[in-house]
Amino acid sequence: MSTTDATGSFEPDATDVSDEGKAASTLELFFDLVFVFAFTQVTGFLVEQPTWSGLAQGAAILAAVWWAWVVYSWLTATASAEEAVSERLVLLGAMGAMVVVALSVPAAFGDTGLMFGVAYFVVRSFHVLLYTLTAPPETRTAVRRVAPGFLGGPALLVIAGIVTGPLVGVLWATALLIDYGIVFVRGVEGFYCEVGHFIERHQLIMIIALGESIVAIGVGVGTEQLLSGPLVLLAVLLGFTLIVTLWWLYFDYIILAAGQRLAEVSGHDRTLLARDSYSVLHLPIVGSIIFISLGIEQTLAHLHDPLGIIAAVGLCGGCALYLLGHNAWRYHDHGTVSVARLVVTAIALVLIPVAVQIPSFTVLTALVVLFVVLAGYETKFSDDRNAIRGRHFTHDK
Repeated sequence: MSTTDATGSFEPDATDVSDEGKAASTLELFFDLVFVFAFTQVTGFLVEQPTWSGLAQGAAILAAVWWAWVVYSWLTATASAEEAVSERLVLLGAMGAMVVVALSVPAAFGDTGLMFGVAYFVVRSFHVLLYTLTAPPETRTAVRRVAPGFLGGPALLVIAGIVTGPLVGVLWATALLIDYGIVFVRGVEGFYCEVGHFIERHQLIMIIALGESIVAIGVGVGTEQLLSGPLVLLAVLLGFTLIVTLWWLYFDYIILAAGQRLAEVSGHDRTLLARDSYSVLHLPIVGSIIFISLGIEQTLAHLHDPLGIIAAVGLCGGCALYLLGHNAWRYHDHGTVSVARLVVTAIALVLIPVAVQIPSFTVLTALVVLFVVLAGYETKFSDDRNAIRGRHFTHDK
């Protein structure tokens, strides 16, 4: 599916998404529920910290939470936690520590910084421990190779919870750089990606992120405001429609194209592709949904007022980042981009300064129209979409 024609489109070849690998287990689904809470807490953090520094801190917390999920998404394809009681207990212990991480998010750069750092270090230590115990020999070697980064980065967050002042931000930035960077500096040889399982895990975490944005609707509007008039109900439906289009633009064919591409390669090339396209490039996609959640919540809370600059960046900039993430993913996998999505990205960015001048309801309406038109255009006219879906569902039959 990496072939590109003169118009810059990408077309599927004879390779389709592999059925290789086990399905996501109920324990993995249970584990993911912790991240519903964590994502909600990050949105709440951004609501309470409507400043540029708050936005940067919220992004850093999200990056840490995301990487914790990423490393376990690779692990659980190897571990047999549903069958082995000892492995199950370690994973449940990590879940408990992750609950503490989520609880400490609101003051992760303040009073609960040490609690966040210690709990996060426990989550990551359990990951390394379980991977070492359950993985085949070549993967155990790979885990030991990256363990200094996987544990060293979180250890710096423990120290960040003790110190004060600008050093806190420096330690957070260094911790994330080490944690993310270790898999690029020391490589991912020895790790394995089972296509079917790996793609399903990322589909599920996307559903979780989108579900958190639905929670934002409820938080933003409240029961009393919902009964205050038809405009509020209309705004709720508009917010929900925007979330639906986010789902549509990801699941309608983009994930199918990416899955076919991942199944097309094998061995170390597959591992590299999985690391880059899913573990790394999904961060801006998932992060953008959290930012959009912030914008929706603030819009529903103040329908007749302009958005503050941070909420405007969250809503409009989040929509732009969502589409940019898709295009970055597509370009990495196929060497092409969607011009339609670039156009809508540009319009969403232009709306940021507008959103601080006009009622937030109007801005939300404009974004919904943009995204519905984009989804409708691709569904009706995109040759890429029709070719990929036709190939995928013909193969399924």
